[in-house]
Amino acid sequence: MIKNKPKVSCGKLEIYAKFPSQYVKERTVSVWLPDGYQIGEKCCVLYMHDGQMLFDADTTWNHQEWQADDVMGKLQAEGKIKRCIVVAIDNTESRLQEYFPNKIGSNLTYKQRKEADLQRFQGDAYLQFLVKEVKPFIDGHYQPLTGRESTFIMGSSMGGLISLYAMCEYPQIFGGAACLSTHLSMRDLSLGEDSDVWAAAFRSYVKEKLPQIDGSALYMDRGSVGLDGSYGPYQDLMDKVIEENKWERTRFESRVFEGHEHMEKFWAQRLDQPLLFLLGTNNTVSLNVPSLPTVTKNSLFD
Repeated sequence: MIKNKPKVSCGKLEIYAKFPSQYVKERTVSVWLPDGYQIGEKCCVLYMHDGQMLFDADTTWNHQEWQADDVMGKLQAEGKIKRCIVVAIDNTESRLQEYFPNKIGSNLTYKQRKEADLQRFQGDAYLQFLVKEVKPFIDGHYQPLTGRESTFIMGSSMGGLISLYAMCEYPQIFGGAACLSTHLSMRDLSLGEDSDVWAAAFRSYVKEKLPQIDGSALYMDRGSVGLDGSYGPYQDLMDKVIEENKWERTRFESRVFEGHEHMEKFWAQRLDQPLLFLLGTNNTVSLNVPSLPTVTKNSLFD
């Protein structure tokens, strides 16, 4: 039994408690299905981190939520975005470690890597969990569209970091990413080094690994108050990296929301913006990099 099972205002939430993994700790994975959804409907899939914070403020630690069901349901009912299911992956007590992009260490010295004890970070393992275990289950059980042009990933703060990292590491899987209030400063992560060194290392990684311009879409934003207010210089530098890779604004959007802080209630207020950017029915962006073959059915929970 799941205590304090979240309730949704529209659609249906199917919950898989203790989703097993050979890569990371087991956790709850929930799947939000829009009204009228039938298994086999050829819809898009959006993977979202911090799954327990998405749907019901009565079940969250800070009594806030993303209102993902409300916003997704409204936009789909109005025909403004494509039909889409949401796969919500809960975080664990290892959240910071699992959402950290391991491979940025390759842009640092051995001494810097050793001081940070990179072995404690699990971003690569977490992405393997998503790509090799969660996605095959979703594709096999729900039978949605499985190509990269229909598969997206979204998160905030450290979840924004791992979402951008996921698109760079697996461009053949994720055709678009939305990164809200991304923790580009790398501060307060006990890295044993000036955090600006690590922030620069991540920018170097993105410059090298960012997918082709004609194959992906990227949305980033931040607020202007509190922790979000400190992200300005780092987001500006990341925007420059992305633009230097010749990404046009039809495929990359970076926005600032005045008065918004680093909180779920503010991500809820602007959630419609990344959804419209990635899933909008009037979008002209074509994600035309070839997809991987369709995955085989995973009978883990059948």
